[in-house]
Amino acid sequence: MRRREQADPGAAPSAPAARHALRVLTYMSRQRGPVPAAVIARDLDLPRAATYRILGALEDHGYAVHYPEAQRYGLGFAAFELSSGFSRQEPITRLSAPILASMVDRLGESAHVAVLSGTDVIYLVEERAKLRPALITEVGVRLPSHATASGRAMLATLPLAQVRALFADKAPFATRPHHRIRSLSGLARELIDVRRAGYATESEEVTPGMASVSVAARDHAGWPAACLTLTFPLERIAPSEWPALAGRIRTYTRELERRIGSG
Repeated sequence: MRRREQADPGAAPSAPAARHALRVLTYMSRQRGPVPAAVIARDLDLPRAATYRILGALEDHGYAVHYPEAQRYGLGFAAFELSSGFSRQEPITRLSAPILASMVDRLGESAHVAVLSGTDVIYLVEERAKLRPALITEVGVRLPSHATASGRAMLATLPLAQVRALFADKAPFATRPHHRIRSLSGLARELIDVRRAGYATESEEVTPGMASVSVAARDHAGWPAACLTLTFPLERIAPSEWPALAGRIRTYTRELERRIGSG
């Protein structure tokens, strides 16, 4: 076993600044939306000046975003990348693979697990049903989140301010002509419908002749941890059956939430 390096005798016994920064980052990750610096200072019992210094450092490194009009701070892009990095290191993959296999066996269609990474989704697990065609959503593939059922399902769990921050650059919308959503306003309207329904759908925006129904799995703070998606030929399952299908997928999503400790 590799021995742990000896601590420098001349070093300080602790790193309070780093510890406080981690407390602030953890606190922000558990909120449902951006919060004022004064609230962070109060809830963590930190001096207000120190809180602003910490938030400034987090903002400089992309872990926090300042919303000047609202005078609030939220998580930044780097925090999302950190979360995605955790997912890519296999915990979500290992926990979701048997759930996905069971779902495919029961429902008889191909399925996959995806996570958010910035404005994209990354596919972590794919399970193909018997006699079904190969999908574009192979493990490791990235696709624009706004053009996929998986992405929309997960984006719908985020506060609108967070979605706006993610899509501040309009470049993600300059995509293929068959993508139905081509602007932030169009995405915002779509996410309202997804939140109301509790699931997202996509029809022929990724693959001609194929449709998908997705339900997001949330972590302990309510953020999107992953998404379970069933993909099938359009002629096999009519749109009128998609709500019931989403209900069946939700059963497996809840099991994944239980396994990752969201409860």
